[in-house]
Amino acid sequence: MGNHTLEALQARYGERWRWLAVATVMLGTMATVLSATVVNVALHDIMLEFGIRQGQVHWLATGFIAAMTTTMLASSWLLDHFGIRRTLAVAMLLFSIVSVLGGFASTPELLILARVAQGAVAGLMQPMAMFLVFRIFPRERRGQAMGIYGMGVILAPALGPVLGGFLVDQFNWRYVMFAPAPVTLLGVFMALRFLPLKPQQADPYPFDLPGLVLLGLAIVSSLDALNRLQQPAGSEVTIAVLAAVALLALVLFVWRERRARHPLLNVALLRRRSFLYANIGALALGLALFGSTYLIPLFVQTALSYSATEAGLLMLPAGIALGITFPLAGRLADKRSSRGLILFGITLFALSAMLFAVSGLELAFGWLALWTILGRIGLGFMLPALSTGALNPLEPHQLGAGSSTINFTRQLGGAYGVNIVALSIEYGDHAAGLPTIGAFHSAWWLVALFVGLAAVPVWRMKV
Repeated sequence: MGNHTLEALQARYGERWRWLAVATVMLGTMATVLSATVVNVALHDIMLEFGIRQGQVHWLATGFIAAMTTTMLASSWLLDHFGIRRTLAVAMLLFSIVSVLGGFASTPELLILARVAQGAVAGLMQPMAMFLVFRIFPRERRGQAMGIYGMGVILAPALGPVLGGFLVDQFNWRYVMFAPAPVTLLGVFMALRFLPLKPQQADPYPFDLPGLVLLGLAIVSSLDALNRLQQPAGSEVTIAVLAAVALLALVLFVWRERRARHPLLNVALLRRRSFLYANIGALALGLALFGSTYLIPLFVQTALSYSATEAGLLMLPAGIALGITFPLAGRLADKRSSRGLILFGITLFALSAMLFAVSGLELAFGWLALWTILGRIGLGFMLPALSTGALNPLEPHQLGAGSSTINFTRQLGGAYGVNIVALSIEYGDHAAGLPTIGAFHSAWWLVALFVGLAAVPVWRMKV
Protein backbone atom coordinates (compact mmCIF):
# COMPACT_ATOMS: atom_id res chain seq x y z
CA MET A 1 0.00 0.00 0.00
CA GLY A 2 2.79 2.42 0.89
CA ASN A 3 4.31 2.01 -2.57
CA HIS A 4 1.55 4.22 -3.99
CA THR A 5 1.80 7.23 -1.74
CA LEU A 6 2.60 10.53 -3.43
CA GLU A 7 6.13 10.45 -2.04
CA ALA A 8 6.80 6.88 -3.22
CA LEU A 9 5.50 7.56 -6.73
CA GLN A 10 7.59 10.72 -7.04
CA ALA A 11 10.69 8.88 -5.83
CA ARG A 12 10.10 5.99 -8.25
CA TYR A 13 9.30 7.94 -11.43
CA GLY A 14 10.73 11.39 -10.74
CA GLU A 15 9.23 14.49 -12.35
CA ARG A 16 7.64 12.45 -15.15
CA TRP A 17 5.29 10.84 -12.62
CA ARG A 18 2.91 13.80 -12.85
CA TRP A 19 2.58 13.30 -16.60
CA LEU A 20 2.13 9.54 -16.25
CA ALA A 21 -0.73 10.24 -13.83
CA VAL A 22 -2.25 12.78 -16.24
CA ALA A 23 -1.97 10.25 -19.09
CA THR A 24 -3.80 7.71 -16.93
CA VAL A 25 -6.76 9.89 -16.10
CA MET A 26 -6.80 11.22 -19.67
CA LEU A 27 -7.45 7.67 -20.88
CA GLY A 28 -10.64 7.65 -18.82
CA THR A 29 -11.65 11.03 -20.19
CA MET A 30 -10.95 9.99 -23.76
CA ALA A 31 -12.94 6.78 -23.36
CA THR A 32 -15.97 8.57 -21.94
CA VAL A 33 -15.98 11.40 -24.48
CA LEU A 34 -15.21 8.95 -27.30
CA SER A 35 -18.20 6.85 -26.24
CA ALA A 36 -20.40 9.94 -26.09
CA THR A 37 -19.57 10.91 -29.68
CA VAL A 38 -18.39 7.87 -31.66
CA VAL A 39 -21.94 6.53 -31.90
CA ASN A 40 -23.11 9.57 -33.88
CA VAL A 41 -21.84 8.34 -37.25
CA ALA A 42 -23.56 5.00 -36.60
CA LEU A 43 -27.01 6.49 -35.96
CA HIS A 44 -28.06 6.17 -39.60
CA ASP A 45 -27.21 2.44 -39.73
CA ILE A 46 -28.85 1.79 -36.35
CA MET A 47 -32.05 3.51 -37.57
CA LEU A 48 -32.10 1.26 -40.64
CA GLU A 49 -31.37 -1.99 -38.78
CA PHE A 50 -33.95 -1.49 -36.04
CA GLY A 51 -36.47 0.51 -38.11
CA ILE A 52 -36.60 3.49 -35.74
CA ARG A 53 -36.79 7.25 -36.30
CA GLN A 54 -34.36 10.02 -35.37
CA GLY A 55 -36.61 10.93 -32.42
CA GLN A 56 -35.86 7.57 -30.77
CA VAL A 57 -32.31 6.91 -31.94
CA HIS A 58 -31.02 10.19 -30.55
CA TRP A 59 -31.54 8.71 -27.05
CA LEU A 60 -28.35 6.76 -27.73
CA ALA A 61 -26.57 10.11 -27.44
CA THR A 62 -28.91 11.85 -25.01
CA GLY A 63 -29.36 8.87 -22.65
CA PHE A 64 -25.60 8.54 -22.29
CA ILE A 65 -25.12 12.23 -21.55
CA ALA A 66 -28.13 12.38 -19.20
CA ALA A 67 -26.83 9.45 -17.13
CA MET A 68 -23.32 10.87 -17.12
CA THR A 69 -24.61 14.26 -15.97
CA THR A 70 -26.70 12.74 -13.17
CA THR A 71 -23.92 10.66 -11.60
CA MET A 72 -21.10 13.17 -12.09
CA LEU A 73 -21.62 14.97 -8.78
CA ALA A 74 -21.21 11.66 -6.92
CA SER A 75 -17.49 11.60 -7.77
CA SER A 76 -16.63 13.98 -4.94
CA TRP A 77 -18.04 11.54 -2.35
CA LEU A 78 -16.21 8.61 -3.96
CA LEU A 79 -12.91 10.52 -3.95
CA ASP A 80 -13.29 11.33 -0.26
CA HIS A 81 -14.10 7.74 0.71
CA PHE A 82 -12.11 5.53 -1.70
CA GLY A 83 -9.55 7.77 -3.38
CA ILE A 84 -8.84 8.29 -7.04
CA ARG A 85 -6.78 5.11 -7.56
CA ARG A 86 -9.42 2.62 -6.45
CA THR A 87 -12.44 4.51 -7.77
CA LEU A 88 -11.06 5.10 -11.25
CA ALA A 89 -9.76 1.54 -11.65
CA VAL A 90 -13.12 0.00 -10.72
CA ALA A 91 -15.05 2.47 -12.88
CA MET A 92 -12.86 1.74 -15.92
CA LEU A 93 -13.34 -2.00 -15.47
CA LEU A 94 -17.13 -1.61 -15.25
CA PHE A 95 -17.11 0.65 -18.31
CA SER A 96 -15.24 -2.00 -20.33
CA ILE A 97 -17.77 -4.70 -19.40
CA VAL A 98 -20.81 -2.55 -20.23
CA SER A 99 -19.31 -1.48 -23.57
CA VAL A 100 -18.84 -5.09 -24.69
CA LEU A 101 -22.34 -6.07 -23.56
CA GLY A 102 -23.81 -3.12 -25.48
CA GLY A 103 -22.14 -4.30 -28.66
CA PHE A 104 -24.20 -7.51 -28.51
CA ALA A 105 -27.57 -5.74 -27.92
CA SER A 106 -30.37 -7.39 -29.92
CA THR A 107 -33.03 -4.68 -29.55
CA PRO A 108 -32.96 -0.85 -29.55
CA GLU A 109 -34.16 -0.88 -25.93
CA LEU A 110 -31.20 -3.00 -24.80
CA LEU A 111 -28.82 -0.79 -26.77
CA ILE A 112 -30.22 2.35 -25.13
CA LEU A 113 -29.97 0.66 -21.71
CA ALA A 114 -26.31 -0.15 -22.36
CA ARG A 115 -25.65 3.44 -23.38
CA VAL A 116 -27.32 4.70 -20.19
CA ALA A 117 -25.16 2.33 -18.11
CA GLN A 118 -22.05 3.55 -19.96
CA GLY A 119 -23.02 7.12 -19.19
CA ALA A 120 -23.63 6.44 -15.50
CA VAL A 121 -20.12 4.99 -15.07
CA ALA A 122 -18.59 7.70 -17.27
CA GLY A 123 -20.09 10.35 -15.01
CA LEU A 124 -18.10 8.97 -12.09
CA MET A 125 -14.85 8.93 -14.09
CA GLN A 126 -14.70 12.26 -15.85
CA PRO A 127 -14.32 14.80 -12.97
CA MET A 128 -11.42 12.85 -11.47
CA ALA A 129 -8.94 14.01 -14.09
CA MET A 130 -9.45 17.68 -13.31
CA PHE A 131 -9.29 16.94 -9.58
CA LEU A 132 -5.93 15.15 -9.98
CA VAL A 133 -4.40 17.88 -12.15
CA PHE A 134 -5.24 20.60 -9.65
CA ARG A 135 -4.03 18.48 -6.75
CA ILE A 136 -0.58 17.46 -8.02
CA PHE A 137 0.47 20.49 -10.12
CA PRO A 138 1.46 23.89 -8.72
CA ARG A 139 -0.76 26.85 -9.60
CA GLU A 140 1.61 28.23 -12.25
CA ARG A 141 1.59 24.94 -14.22
CA ARG A 142 -2.08 24.00 -14.00
CA GLY A 143 -3.03 25.66 -17.27
CA GLN A 144 -0.31 23.74 -19.12
CA ALA A 145 -1.46 20.48 -17.51
CA MET A 146 -5.10 21.24 -18.34
CA GLY A 147 -4.06 21.90 -21.92
CA ILE A 148 -2.59 18.40 -22.15
CA TYR A 149 -5.49 16.81 -20.29
CA GLY A 150 -8.00 18.77 -22.35
CA MET A 151 -6.76 17.02 -25.48
CA GLY A 152 -8.67 14.00 -24.20
CA VAL A 153 -11.86 16.03 -23.84
CA ILE A 154 -11.73 17.69 -27.25
CA LEU A 155 -9.62 15.35 -29.41
CA ALA A 156 -11.86 12.37 -28.61
CA PRO A 157 -14.99 13.93 -30.19
CA ALA A 158 -12.83 15.20 -33.04
CA LEU A 159 -11.27 11.82 -33.79
CA GLY A 160 -14.16 9.64 -32.58
CA PRO A 161 -16.25 10.08 -35.74
CA VAL A 162 -13.22 9.14 -37.86
CA LEU A 163 -12.87 5.87 -35.96
CA GLY A 164 -16.63 5.40 -35.92
CA GLY A 165 -16.97 5.98 -39.65
CA PHE A 166 -14.22 3.46 -40.40
CA LEU A 167 -15.77 0.84 -38.09
CA VAL A 168 -19.27 1.33 -39.51
CA ASP A 169 -18.19 1.15 -43.16
CA GLN A 170 -15.63 -1.65 -42.79
CA PHE A 171 -17.43 -3.77 -40.17
CA ASN A 172 -20.78 -2.65 -38.69
CA TRP A 173 -22.18 -0.28 -36.11
CA ARG A 174 -21.69 -2.74 -33.20
CA TYR A 175 -17.95 -2.13 -33.26
CA VAL A 176 -18.47 1.47 -32.14
CA MET A 177 -19.71 0.02 -28.84
CA PHE A 178 -16.68 -2.27 -28.54
CA ALA A 179 -14.19 0.50 -29.40
CA PRO A 180 -13.69 2.11 -25.92
CA ALA A 181 -13.11 -1.20 -24.09
CA PRO A 182 -9.39 -1.61 -24.96
CA VAL A 183 -8.75 1.99 -23.84
CA THR A 184 -10.40 1.55 -20.44
CA LEU A 185 -8.79 -1.86 -19.86
CA LEU A 186 -5.39 -0.23 -20.40
CA GLY A 187 -6.56 2.51 -18.03
CA VAL A 188 -7.23 -0.04 -15.26
CA PHE A 189 -3.62 -1.23 -15.44
CA MET A 190 -2.25 2.32 -15.48
CA ALA A 191 -4.48 3.48 -12.61
CA LEU A 192 -3.23 0.70 -10.36
CA ARG A 193 0.37 1.51 -11.33
CA PHE A 194 0.57 5.32 -11.43
CA LEU A 195 -2.23 6.83 -9.32
CA PRO A 196 -1.74 7.62 -5.63
CA LEU A 197 -3.61 6.27 -2.66
CA LYS A 198 -5.97 8.47 -0.71
CA PRO A 199 -3.68 10.80 1.31
CA GLN A 200 -5.45 10.38 4.60
CA GLN A 201 -8.54 8.76 6.02
CA ALA A 202 -11.27 11.41 5.88
CA ASP A 203 -14.11 11.31 8.35
CA PRO A 204 -16.89 9.32 6.64
CA TYR A 205 -20.09 11.17 5.82
CA PRO A 206 -23.35 9.95 4.29
CA PHE A 207 -23.93 10.05 0.56
CA ASP A 208 -26.66 12.46 -0.56
CA LEU A 209 -28.86 9.80 -2.18
CA PRO A 210 -32.06 11.92 -2.03
CA GLY A 211 -30.24 14.69 -3.87
CA LEU A 212 -29.04 12.26 -6.56
CA VAL A 213 -32.56 10.85 -7.02
CA LEU A 214 -34.11 14.32 -7.30
CA LEU A 215 -31.43 15.47 -9.73
CA GLY A 216 -31.84 12.36 -11.88
CA LEU A 217 -35.62 12.79 -11.87
CA ALA A 218 -35.33 16.43 -12.95
CA ILE A 219 -32.88 15.67 -15.77
CA VAL A 220 -34.60 12.55 -17.12
CA SER A 221 -38.11 14.06 -16.95
CA SER A 222 -37.08 17.27 -18.69
CA LEU A 223 -35.14 15.45 -21.41
CA ASP A 224 -38.01 13.02 -21.95
CA ALA A 225 -40.38 15.97 -22.29
CA LEU A 226 -38.07 17.57 -24.87
CA ASN A 227 -37.84 14.25 -26.72
CA ARG A 228 -41.63 13.83 -26.84
CA LEU A 229 -41.99 17.35 -28.20
CA GLN A 230 -40.52 16.01 -31.44
CA GLN A 231 -43.75 14.03 -31.98
CA PRO A 232 -46.24 15.81 -29.67
CA ALA A 233 -49.51 14.60 -31.22
CA GLY A 234 -51.42 12.62 -28.60
CA SER A 235 -48.75 13.19 -25.93
CA GLU A 236 -49.67 16.69 -24.80
CA VAL A 237 -50.78 15.59 -21.32
CA THR A 238 -47.70 13.39 -20.83
CA ILE A 239 -45.41 16.23 -21.87
CA ALA A 240 -47.12 18.61 -19.44
CA VAL A 241 -46.84 16.09 -16.59
CA LEU A 242 -43.16 15.43 -17.33
CA ALA A 243 -42.43 19.15 -17.41
CA ALA A 244 -44.22 19.63 -14.08
CA VAL A 245 -42.35 16.69 -12.52
CA ALA A 246 -39.02 18.09 -13.78
CA LEU A 247 -39.77 21.53 -12.35
CA LEU A 248 -40.90 20.14 -8.99
CA ALA A 249 -37.86 17.84 -8.76
CA LEU A 250 -35.56 20.77 -9.56
CA VAL A 251 -37.13 22.95 -6.85
CA LEU A 252 -36.89 20.13 -4.30
CA PHE A 253 -33.28 19.44 -5.33
CA VAL A 254 -32.26 23.06 -4.77
CA TRP A 255 -34.12 23.09 -1.43
CA ARG A 256 -32.42 19.87 -0.39
CA GLU A 257 -28.93 21.02 -1.40
CA ARG A 258 -29.23 24.31 0.47
CA ARG A 259 -30.14 22.51 3.69
CA ALA A 260 -28.20 19.23 3.53
CA ARG A 261 -25.16 18.95 5.77
CA HIS A 262 -23.22 17.15 3.02
CA PRO A 263 -24.93 18.15 -0.24
CA LEU A 264 -24.36 16.51 -3.60
CA LEU A 265 -23.92 19.99 -5.12
CA ASN A 266 -22.02 22.53 -3.04
CA VAL A 267 -24.28 25.54 -3.61
CA ALA A 268 -21.95 27.77 -1.58
CA LEU A 269 -19.31 27.54 -4.31
CA LEU A 270 -21.73 29.11 -6.78
CA ARG A 271 -21.81 32.24 -4.64
CA ARG A 272 -18.28 32.98 -5.87
CA ARG A 273 -18.73 35.20 -8.91
CA SER A 274 -15.80 33.82 -10.92
CA PHE A 275 -16.85 30.24 -10.23
CA LEU A 276 -20.49 30.93 -11.15
CA TYR A 277 -19.62 32.69 -14.42
CA ALA A 278 -17.12 29.97 -15.34
CA ASN A 279 -19.86 27.39 -14.86
CA ILE A 280 -22.18 29.34 -17.17
CA GLY A 281 -19.36 29.30 -19.70
CA ALA A 282 -19.04 25.54 -19.15
CA LEU A 283 -22.74 25.17 -20.01
CA ALA A 284 -22.07 26.86 -23.33
CA LEU A 285 -18.98 24.72 -23.90
CA GLY A 286 -21.01 21.53 -23.34
CA LEU A 287 -23.76 22.69 -25.67
CA ALA A 288 -21.22 23.61 -28.34
CA LEU A 289 -19.13 20.44 -27.99
CA PHE A 290 -21.87 17.82 -27.86
CA GLY A 291 -24.46 19.69 -29.92
CA SER A 292 -22.09 20.27 -32.83
CA THR A 293 -20.57 16.78 -32.61
CA TYR A 294 -24.08 15.33 -32.87
CA LEU A 295 -25.02 17.75 -35.64
CA ILE A 296 -22.03 17.63 -38.01
CA PRO A 297 -22.13 13.91 -38.95
CA LEU A 298 -25.93 13.89 -39.20
CA PHE A 299 -25.83 17.08 -41.30
CA VAL A 300 -23.32 15.87 -43.88
CA GLN A 301 -24.71 12.33 -44.10
CA THR A 302 -28.39 13.29 -44.34
CA ALA A 303 -28.33 16.62 -46.21
CA LEU A 304 -25.11 16.20 -48.23
CA SER A 305 -25.20 12.38 -48.75
CA TYR A 306 -21.70 11.77 -47.31
CA SER A 307 -20.72 8.26 -46.27
CA ALA A 308 -19.96 7.46 -42.62
CA THR A 309 -16.22 7.42 -43.42
CA GLU A 310 -16.41 10.82 -45.15
CA ALA A 311 -18.36 12.23 -42.22
CA GLY A 312 -15.68 10.97 -39.85
CA LEU A 313 -12.81 12.26 -42.00
CA LEU A 314 -14.40 15.70 -41.93
CA MET A 315 -13.45 15.83 -38.24
CA LEU A 316 -9.84 14.70 -38.74
CA PRO A 317 -8.29 18.08 -39.70
CA ALA A 318 -9.95 19.60 -36.65
CA GLY A 319 -8.26 16.98 -34.47
CA ILE A 320 -4.87 17.82 -35.95
CA ALA A 321 -5.46 21.54 -35.41
CA LEU A 322 -6.40 20.86 -31.79
CA GLY A 323 -3.21 18.90 -31.26
CA ILE A 324 -1.35 22.11 -32.09
CA THR A 325 -3.72 24.50 -30.29
CA PHE A 326 -4.19 22.83 -26.94
CA PRO A 327 -0.66 23.16 -25.52
CA LEU A 328 -0.68 26.82 -26.58
CA ALA A 329 -4.08 27.42 -25.00
CA GLY A 330 -2.97 25.71 -21.79
CA ARG A 331 0.18 27.82 -21.46
CA LEU A 332 -1.77 31.00 -22.17
CA ALA A 333 -4.24 30.06 -19.41
CA ASP A 334 -1.34 30.25 -16.92
CA LYS A 335 -0.32 33.74 -18.09
CA ARG A 336 -3.34 35.54 -19.54
CA SER A 337 -6.84 36.47 -18.46
CA SER A 338 -9.22 33.50 -18.45
CA ARG A 339 -12.01 35.84 -19.53
CA GLY A 340 -10.20 36.95 -22.67
CA LEU A 341 -9.33 33.42 -23.74
CA ILE A 342 -12.89 32.16 -23.20
CA LEU A 343 -14.37 35.07 -25.17
CA PHE A 344 -11.92 34.42 -28.01
CA GLY A 345 -13.01 30.76 -28.05
CA ILE A 346 -16.70 31.70 -28.02
CA THR A 347 -16.16 34.06 -30.97
CA LEU A 348 -14.41 31.40 -33.05
CA PHE A 349 -17.03 28.76 -32.35
CA ALA A 350 -19.96 31.09 -33.03
CA LEU A 351 -18.32 32.04 -36.34
CA SER A 352 -17.95 28.36 -37.23
CA ALA A 353 -21.62 27.67 -36.48
CA MET A 354 -22.75 30.63 -38.58
CA LEU A 355 -20.61 29.47 -41.52
CA PHE A 356 -22.25 26.03 -41.32
CA ALA A 357 -25.63 27.77 -41.19
CA VAL A 358 -25.06 29.42 -44.58
CA SER A 359 -23.36 26.44 -46.27
CA GLY A 360 -25.15 25.09 -49.35
CA LEU A 361 -25.25 21.70 -51.02
CA GLU A 362 -22.53 22.71 -53.46
CA LEU A 363 -19.91 23.61 -50.83
CA ALA A 364 -16.70 21.58 -51.17
CA PHE A 365 -15.44 19.17 -48.51
CA GLY A 366 -12.42 21.38 -47.76
CA TRP A 367 -14.56 24.37 -46.77
CA LEU A 368 -16.69 22.26 -44.43
CA ALA A 369 -13.48 20.91 -42.86
CA LEU A 370 -12.29 24.50 -42.36
CA TRP A 371 -15.54 25.49 -40.60
CA THR A 372 -15.05 22.46 -38.32
CA ILE A 373 -11.44 23.47 -37.57
CA LEU A 374 -12.52 26.98 -36.55
CA GLY A 375 -15.10 25.63 -34.14
CA ARG A 376 -12.79 23.10 -32.55
CA ILE A 377 -10.01 25.65 -32.05
CA GLY A 378 -12.56 27.85 -30.32
CA LEU A 379 -13.49 25.01 -27.98
CA GLY A 380 -9.80 24.35 -27.38
CA PHE A 381 -9.23 27.88 -26.11
CA MET A 382 -12.27 27.71 -23.84
CA LEU A 383 -11.57 24.55 -21.85
CA PRO A 384 -8.24 25.27 -20.06
CA ALA A 385 -9.26 28.87 -19.33
CA LEU A 386 -12.61 27.79 -17.89
CA SER A 387 -10.91 25.26 -15.63
CA THR A 388 -8.23 27.62 -14.30
CA GLY A 389 -10.71 30.48 -13.94
CA ALA A 390 -13.08 28.32 -11.92
CA LEU A 391 -10.72 26.24 -9.77
CA ASN A 392 -7.61 28.37 -9.13
CA PRO A 393 -9.43 30.60 -6.58
CA LEU A 394 -10.65 27.54 -4.59
CA GLU A 395 -9.04 26.05 -1.49
CA PRO A 396 -7.44 22.57 -1.80
CA HIS A 397 -10.28 20.89 0.13
CA GLN A 398 -12.80 22.41 -2.32
CA LEU A 399 -11.18 21.01 -5.47
CA GLY A 400 -13.15 17.74 -5.44
CA ALA A 401 -16.51 19.52 -5.26
CA GLY A 402 -15.37 22.25 -7.64
CA SER A 403 -14.11 19.88 -10.34
CA SER A 404 -17.24 17.73 -10.17
CA THR A 405 -19.44 20.84 -10.37
CA ILE A 406 -17.83 22.39 -13.45
CA ASN A 407 -17.77 19.00 -15.19
CA PHE A 408 -21.42 18.61 -14.26
CA THR A 409 -22.42 21.95 -15.77
CA ARG A 410 -20.48 21.20 -18.96
CA GLN A 411 -22.27 17.86 -19.33
CA LEU A 412 -25.60 19.46 -18.48
CA GLY A 413 -25.09 21.86 -21.37
CA GLY A 414 -24.24 18.87 -23.56
CA ALA A 415 -27.36 16.93 -22.57
CA TYR A 416 -29.71 19.80 -23.34
CA GLY A 417 -27.65 20.88 -26.34
CA VAL A 418 -28.15 17.54 -28.09
CA ASN A 419 -31.88 17.65 -27.31
CA ILE A 420 -32.30 21.23 -28.51
CA VAL A 421 -30.47 20.39 -31.73
CA ALA A 422 -32.54 17.23 -32.27
CA LEU A 423 -35.77 19.14 -31.56
CA SER A 424 -34.94 21.95 -33.97
CA ILE A 425 -34.12 19.42 -36.71
CA GLU A 426 -37.35 17.50 -36.13
CA TYR A 427 -39.43 20.70 -36.43
CA GLY A 428 -37.56 21.78 -39.56
CA ASP A 429 -38.48 21.02 -43.14
CA HIS A 430 -38.53 17.35 -44.16
CA ALA A 431 -38.59 15.56 -47.50
CA ALA A 432 -39.27 11.82 -47.87
CA GLY A 433 -39.13 11.49 -44.09
CA LEU A 434 -35.65 13.04 -43.78
CA PRO A 435 -34.71 16.58 -42.66
CA THR A 436 -33.71 18.98 -45.43
CA ILE A 437 -30.66 21.24 -45.41
CA GLY A 438 -32.91 24.10 -44.23
CA ALA A 439 -33.67 22.19 -41.02
CA PHE A 440 -29.97 21.82 -40.33
CA HIS A 441 -29.35 25.50 -41.07
CA SER A 442 -31.90 26.45 -38.40
CA ALA A 443 -30.18 24.17 -35.88
CA TRP A 444 -26.79 25.77 -36.59
CA TRP A 445 -28.20 29.28 -36.07
CA LEU A 446 -29.68 28.14 -32.76
CA VAL A 447 -26.34 26.72 -31.57
CA ALA A 448 -24.56 29.96 -32.55
CA LEU A 449 -27.13 32.00 -30.61
CA PHE A 450 -26.84 30.00 -27.39
CA VAL A 451 -23.05 30.01 -27.43
CA GLY A 452 -22.97 33.74 -28.21
CA LEU A 453 -25.23 34.51 -25.25
CA ALA A 454 -22.67 32.91 -22.91
CA ALA A 455 -20.31 35.78 -23.69
CA VAL A 456 -22.40 38.04 -21.42
CA PRO A 457 -21.67 36.32 -18.07
CA VAL A 458 -18.12 35.43 -19.14
CA TRP A 459 -17.44 39.14 -19.75
CA ARG A 460 -18.23 39.75 -16.07
CA MET A 461 -15.56 37.33 -14.85
CA LYS A 462 -12.79 39.00 -12.86
CA VAL A 463 -10.05 36.49 -13.70
